[in-house]
Formats: sequence, C-alpha cells, structure tokens
Amino acid sequence: MEAIGKSLKEALKSAQCEDRLTVGVYESAKIMNDDPDSVSLCVLATDEEWECEIALQIHFTLIQSFCFDNDISIVRVNDMQRLAEIVGDKTGQLEDAHCCLITNPADGSWEDAALEKLHLFCEESHSLNDWVPEITLLER
Repeated sequence: MEAIGKSLKEALKSAQCEDRLTVGVYESAKIMNDDPDSVSLCVLATDEEWECEIALQIHFTLIQSFCFDNDISIVRVNDMQRLAEIVGDKTGQLEDAHCCLITNPADGSWEDAALEKLHLFCEESHSLNDWVPEITLLER
C-alpha cells in the first residue's frame, strides 16, 4: 500500500509540473463536464473535519457516478491537508483540495509509470468490489 501512495504523489507532482492538474470540486466538475475524455484520474479527499459535510458528500457522490459512467479511474484519500501539501503552493495551503483531476496531455504522447500503476490499482480494486479505493498519503 505504501508503493501506491508513493505512485499517487508522483502522478500528482508530474501532472502539476506539466499543467495537467485541476484542484477544486467546482473546477474539476467543469473540466469533467466540458471534456470528460481528457480526464485520466480523479482524487477525492476528505478528513474528519469534513466527513459530515452533507453538501460535500453529495458532490462526491455525483463525481463518483460521473467517473464510473465515463470510465475515469477514481481514488479517495483520507488526509486532505496532506493532499493540499502535495498539490498546493509552497505553503501547502489550498482552500479546496477535496477533488483533484489529472488530465491527459493534449498531444497524447506520454507514458506515466506512476499513473499506470494507479490505473492498475483501480482495476484490481474494482475486481474486489472496492469501487472507490482509498490510498494513504505518506508524510514527506
């Protein structure tokens, strides 16, 4: 499980460097609505502070359904602050790191080993009826 957490971090950092990372529930929903075929991976994040937030849970349910309908790999992490540290600015602060999307590059000419591991992890999880597998993000 540690390896898949490392793969997620690598995929997020790579996508961020290549300007293929979208952060935020509303920003992600806009990308998925406008061009669902461009989305490669969706990451949903919550923690104890947000677990009972009904509006966020409704958004998550809709995003998950959309991902299933459009064959988009999706994972969940249980530490939104850690995710914000990975995808945020230098201070690690983001107002809404509940949802992150990794999109495909425009030219389609790339191979990302970390992202491929994540896709395989999602496929294996689906075969075990774990439709939104959870990944633990390790500390630095």
